[in-house]
Formats: sequence, structure tokens, C-alpha cells
Amino acid sequence: MTEALSTTVRRTNTAHRRIAMVVKGYPRLSETFVAQEFLALQQRHLPFEIWSLRHPTDKAVHPMHKAIQAPVAYLPEYLHRAPLRVLRGFLASLRLPGFRAALRQFSRDFRRDTTLSRIRRLGQAFVMARELPDDIGHLHVHFLHTPASVARYAALLRGLSWSFSAHAKDIWTTPEWEKREKLADALWGVTCTRAGLDHLRTLAPHRDHVALAYHGLDLCRFPAPPEPSRRDGSDPADPVRIVSVGRAVAKKGFDDLLSALAALPDGLHWRFAHVGGGSLLEALKAQAQREGIADRVAFLGPKAQPDVIALMREADLFVLPSRQGEAGDRDGLPNVIMEAASQGLAIVATDFAGIPEFIRNGREGVLVPPERWDLLANAINLLARDPDRRAVLGFAASDRLREDFALDAGIDTIEARLRAAIGVAVSFAHTQRDPVA
Repeated sequence: MTEALSTTVRRTNTAHRRIAMVVKGYPRLSETFVAQEFLALQQRHLPFEIWSLRHPTDKAVHPMHKAIQAPVAYLPEYLHRAPLRVLRGFLASLRLPGFRAALRQFSRDFRRDTTLSRIRRLGQAFVMARELPDDIGHLHVHFLHTPASVARYAALLRGLSWSFSAHAKDIWTTPEWEKREKLADALWGVTCTRAGLDHLRTLAPHRDHVALAYHGLDLCRFPAPPEPSRRDGSDPADPVRIVSVGRAVAKKGFDDLLSALAALPDGLHWRFAHVGGGSLLEALKAQAQREGIADRVAFLGPKAQPDVIALMREADLFVLPSRQGEAGDRDGLPNVIMEAASQGLAIVATDFAGIPEFIRNGREGVLVPPERWDLLANAINLLARDPDRRAVLGFAASDRLREDFALDAGIDTIEARLRAAIGVAVSFAHTQRDPVA
């Protein structure tokens, strides 16, 4: 199937206008897809700057972050820590023509969400509205929940248009009333999975209001896959190497993975490495101790992308048992799965969220139902013992990535819409192709 998106935009005299990219935190190790998009847009000479709702908390950064040259502005994460800045933003906003409209929208929102977080979003919007440079002509926000609220209020205050990129948690945990109203107010939106697209289109004012833009990967940044290993778990001196990457949160299902590893047969020799931080990390370490596998499990903490890729190149099997988390939270299509595919690594994952849009069971990897650690253990056991099967699946996943999930198609969609939003494009015609099912 194909879905064509075509429009014509006349060139205006506002070609100097820039875009403000709004994110929750920048830079973040767990959001390589955001950094990848910013770097790609920079390479295409799209003028933008970055606005972050909070300062970074990760100690390490990706090389991509160092290559991004856009200026970064940080809003006060906690209003009481920057009272004068917030007050100046409020007083300046009083004089803006959109002040009443923004306050009315906030009042409607606050009646349904009476939290301090909602007040914080308005305060950040006051600061942003005051401090935005005059040449900013459009706001684009990553994530439809908190960041989109700030961008929406700031856009109302300044009389600007705004758009969004929706991903995973922001789609599935934001109340329906809020999604519906934000979609109606936004100029347009994109999302990174077919499942997310289908859901948001049921809430959008018209079908073409939201487009599909897979994150994909910039394959120029990744080495070619190494030769697959011949490990089969029979040699205790050379155990099968299993790796997983992701924040230690409920939706990643790492507790299911530890249970599956503990259930592997005694005769299979293996080692497991986990990369990522997260609130459940200590609980996972305690579970590994209880399960009696702590001596074969390494929790490596957060790592920059080159370190992750180096670990994948030494591994035999990548496993990600995603499932539904708190309040309906779920993954989209995790970039780490595509990164594993870039290295020809055999993949075991769950048939959940956006994962089956890339991995087709038995073709590019093995999928099991979520929260079935017993079936997960069986899949790991079979692939650990079968290096030939791992090689077939790994190369198939690598081919799938290159043929259907390279970076350019999604960036083409986003770039064209952003240029149209600030009136600098003559025309664009782009086809977003659905990968062959």
C-alpha cells in the first residue's frame, strides 16, 4: 500500500524564520531518535533552535549531540526556583494579544487536570513566550503530553502555529479529551508507528492531519554487521552472549526476561548484559540474586550509542520483552531493535506495540506474546543453540532495515511539513511507503 502526501507551498518573504523544537529534556541518552532527527534536519539546513523543559540528567552524551549546533534554551523545570524569570514571563505575556486565549485554554484544561504539573506548564509557557526570538515562526514539539501543553500555550500567547511528533507513552497515557483537543489545535502531526497513527487518526479532525514517519536509522553512522559467531552454548568457556538495551521501567519487561533466563536449561552456557538506567534497576538486580543468576548477569548502566553498538557486535542474541506498563504506557518501535538489526543480530521480542511492524515472526526474528516468560525462555533456548538460524534471522533483519526503515523517508516527511509551516518551501511531494507486510 502507499499513502501519498502532496502539497504546494508558495514562497513568501519570511524565509529567514526559524523553528523552535520543544522537548522535555535535552540531551537524553534514551532518545536517540530525537538527536538523529535534529542532526538530519541540521544537515538539510533547516533553521531551528531547541527548547528544553528541563536540564539533562545523563552524564554521557551521544556523538550526535556534540554534532548538533543548534542553540539550546532551558525553561525553568520548577517555577519556584526561578520566580523572577517566571514573573517577567507572566508580565510580558499580559501584553500579548493571545494572553486571554491562552488563559481560557488553561482554565478549561485545569478543570479536568487539577495538578501542579498543569500550572507548571503554563508558567513555562509564559517564560517561553517572552524569551522566544522574534524570528521564530513555528513551534514543533516532541511528545504529545507535557511538552505539547507548554508548546500549545506558548503558541497561543505568541500567535504562532505548532505541530507535534507523537511517539509512545505520550500517545497511550494522555487522556483522550486532551489528545483530541491538541490534535484539533495543532497545524499537523506525525507519529512513528502504524498503531499510533491508527489511534490518533480516530481523534484527529481529518485523516491527513497525522502522518506516519518511522524513525528509521541513519545507516551511515553504523558499521557493517560483523561475521556471526558460532557459539551454541555448549562451551562454558565461551558462553552465548545475550544483550538487551532499555530503561529499567515496567513497559520494557526486563523482569520477564530475568525469569526466562533463570528457566534456561542447566546445560546451556550463557551470559546476559543489560544497558540502561531506570527506576527499577535495583529491583532487577535483587531479582537476579533471588533467581540465582546474578553471576551471569551484568547491569552496565546507561551507555552512549557507540558503546551500545560495540556491545551488540560482540553479542549473539538481542532480547526485548516489551509489554504494557503503568497507566497503559507502551513502547512504539524501539530504536534499539533497529540498532540490533543494523549489526545483523538475531532478535527475540514480544508481539506488541510497534515491534511487529518491523520484526515479522519467523522472518526477521522471533516474537512471543508479552508477559510469557516461559515462551520467551523457549525462544532464547532454541536460538542460543542454533547459530545458523541466528545468522539467517540477523541478516534478514538487516536487509529489512535497509530496504524499508532507513532514515530518509521519515525525515523527508517531517522536513517538508516544517518548511511549509514557515513558508520557505516552493513545493514538495513525498510518498510515505508502508513496509511490505
